[in-house]
Amino acid sequence: MGIVNKILGDKRSGDVGGYVDLEKYVESAEGSQPAKMYVRVGEIQRYEDLKELTDYVYGGNVLILDFAAIADEEVILKRITNDLKKLVSEINGDIAGIGNNMMIVSPSGVKIDRRRMRGRYS
Repeated sequence: MGIVNKILGDKRSGDVGGYVDLEKYVESAEGSQPAKMYVRVGEIQRYEDLKELTDYVYGGNVLILDFAAIADEEVILKRITNDLKKLVSEINGDIAGIGNNMMIVSPSGVKIDRRRMRGRYS
């Protein structure tokens, strides 16, 4: 906790037994300048959900897509994956799998490094 105390200071309300409520820090950041790009986790339940999710990427944002709800439906999942590959090809973005039921879709100018980072003492 030494580094956290140096960064956030010792007078933190909401610190309960090592738990820090970050909600107040989010609220203070909302008044600052808007970001140029956002990262959002999206969940897809059916093929029709894809339009809204792709609009987010077309807008220049990064999407982390959770497809666990349709992971067993191979035909729908393949169709969605093919559509997402076309999307990133059109906008010069990138797409990569993360774990078993997630993928990341990035807009133009953002490439995904597929090499896994490890801590020094891992």
